[in-house]
Amino acid sequence: MTAVADFPDHDRFRPQRLEPLTAFRAFRRLVRNKEDTAQVFEIMRALSGRSIARGYNRMLRTMEGGRQAFLREELAHKLDDPVWLSRFGPGTVGASYRDFREARGFTAEGLADEARKVAPLVDAQHPVIWYSRRLRDVHDIWHVLTGYETDALGEACVVAFSYAQTRNLGFAFIGWGAAREIQREDRTIPARHAVFEAWRNGRAARWLPGLDYEALFAEPLDGARARLNLRPATVYAGIPAAARAALKLRA
Repeated sequence: MTAVADFPDHDRFRPQRLEPLTAFRAFRRLVRNKEDTAQVFEIMRALSGRSIARGYNRMLRTMEGGRQAFLREELAHKLDDPVWLSRFGPGTVGASYRDFREARGFTAEGLADEARKVAPLVDAQHPVIWYSRRLRDVHDIWHVLTGYETDALGEACVVAFSYAQTRNLGFAFIGWGAAREIQREDRTIPARHAVFEAWRNGRAARWLPGLDYEALFAEPLDGARARLNLRPATVYAGIPAAARAALKLRA
């Protein structure tokens, strides 16, 4: 099997060294404004190291993951297609995702635009970069699957879950850093406990990056969670929604 390191043009896309100072500065900007999504991508760029290449190679070692890599479909195109999304009936993963994004006004292309601000090669036609786009595009799907909302703690939990799935240090940095800031803001909220539980849930779950997401969207949400061994977000769900919504996450 051809490894990523064997691609003739691989030197052009060789992962850079870790840049913790860049990540720290981007995180401080994110703390001041949690809507500044470009800073998330800056942190990911600074701390991804070889995790993306390793994740792509892991994808190739599974039958379904290899098939997805061979097809190389762009998830964002489907996720922003209202006709495609309308196919999924009530109670399915697809319908739950559709409701999730419509309630918040999210689009996959909007997330892609934020990534382009800090990653000029994000649209390059290269298999490893395609895999990085896939990880970007499944973020909101993982919100739906895990049950975490888009408040500050919910985002921290999803990225902690994502760290367990991808081993990208950027996710760990954001998740733990956000938990620390939330704990400083409101000591009654068990932010670290919630984030740690999300990380454990990510480790226990099946590996999600290589899934057939079109087939997954047609499954009942509860059935998909059971099949993928997605444990409930017990600590997070036990925190009143009003308390979570009140968090400012500002330095």
